[in-house]
Amino acid sequence: MSFFRYLLRGTQALQNQKQADSILNSIIATSISTNLQHVSMLFSGIPELTIRKISLKTGQQAALVYLNGLVDKTIINTDILRPLIYGEYNEKDSLESYVTLGQIKRVQEWSEIEQAILVGKSILFMDGHDSALELETQSWPQRAIEEPQVESSIKSSHLGFIETASQNIAMIRRYIPSRELKVKEFTVGERGSVKVSLLYLADVVSPETIQQIESRITKIDIDTVLNSGELESLIADNPYSIFPQFSETQRPDTAASHLLQGRAAVVVDRSPGVLIGPMTFSAFFQTVDDYNLRWVIASFIRLLRFSAFFITIFTPALYIAMISFHYEVLPLQLLLWIAQSRERIPFPPLIEAMFMELVLEMLREAAIRLPAPIGQTIGVVGGIVIGQAAVEAGIVSNIMVIVVAITGIASFIIPNLEMSTGIRLIRFPMMLMAYIFGMAGIIVGAMVLIARLLTLTSLGVPYTSPISPMLISDMKDTFVRLPISLLKKRPLSVRPSQLQRQGNRKKDKENQ
Repeated sequence: MSFFRYLLRGTQALQNQKQADSILNSIIATSISTNLQHVSMLFSGIPELTIRKISLKTGQQAALVYLNGLVDKTIINTDILRPLIYGEYNEKDSLESYVTLGQIKRVQEWSEIEQAILVGKSILFMDGHDSALELETQSWPQRAIEEPQVESSIKSSHLGFIETASQNIAMIRRYIPSRELKVKEFTVGERGSVKVSLLYLADVVSPETIQQIESRITKIDIDTVLNSGELESLIADNPYSIFPQFSETQRPDTAASHLLQGRAAVVVDRSPGVLIGPMTFSAFFQTVDDYNLRWVIASFIRLLRFSAFFITIFTPALYIAMISFHYEVLPLQLLLWIAQSRERIPFPPLIEAMFMELVLEMLREAAIRLPAPIGQTIGVVGGIVIGQAAVEAGIVSNIMVIVVAITGIASFIIPNLEMSTGIRLIRFPMMLMAYIFGMAGIIVGAMVLIARLLTLTSLGVPYTSPISPMLISDMKDTFVRLPISLLKKRPLSVRPSQLQRQGNRKKDKENQ
């Protein structure tokens, strides 16, 4: 009996789907009762659907349709219902003149009407008219603008993006009030469409960059895109790489800085992250604070970040290689102290290092998932307690705890979260190579890593630029940051159309 019920439900659902498809492929009728029946059919099972019937003074019937919770009730009452109910409607006048809204659009196709209602717009039907009005009434719950927790700043702005694309674009325009800041809009997703906006400075960005992003976005065929991270994996040059090819930022000043350098920004509605591309490897070690500090201080901090990259990858591997193969390179006193600390350890150095590194990663993940006050406690106290207990139990040595602690601190210095995570993952195969082959394994691992970086691209731009290919002029703002007065050109690595950013821009062609 249950099988027949299931079969009946499936047949009924198929019939409803066919009816809905036939409605979507048609245009609206002049009869308001027919149109409202079609609306009820399309949005059956959706209790938020609201149909407000209106009788005009002339006796004509109208109806306003919207989804409750996605609209601004004040706008509907003040700018739509009040003018229609109390206004003197004349057949000679257009219906738009009686609705006091800024953006009004006439629609005839049911596919447009369905999509408009689902994104928070209202549809006004009028009896005897073969078209309806699409009214901008969107308003949904959203959080206040605040500083992003992932990208904290010392001297820069404390504004952060939110989950509304229009407000995020407005925040970027506050930093770049130029008519050259263009916006191209796309719709992605078949089941739940989302608006994706491409921002760029038309006179600065490379046309090839814009063409590549447009081509990749338009080719996306998916139910929906929930956040910018999903979109990044769909348009990246190599989505299987652990190195990110787009930078995701939640700061409008960071996005504006990249746009001024000649990059493009992709804003995804419902996501607080904005994608920036094309990116190079060295660009992930730069922050907006670098340009607010003295150039000597900014250069020192930037060199510190690049040093942290090598420390994170190679420190555990070097320790394993030295105590397993190359202990003769260590001073005698240090070697004796290491041997004394390891005399009670029953595990080889690889197991010891893997255990502590995995514990560190679990503590890091726990600190992120727990509420902020508890997370900080777990991260600090948990690390101290577990490390001390592991040493006293004879599971790991004192020197291993020091090595892991230095590695963990170095990984925190890298400002980009995705790059930091990718670098942390590399140290595990590097430790395995060091345990099997010693220093030769580390060298081979480093060569494989360099070869991999050399083959990567971001929107066609070499990932290792300006190191390979070598661009001398870009070195002023790569490993160090020279004074702002000397940074008169945009980075050649992103192939900008307008090279000069200070001084006489008419000399661009001569400089290129």
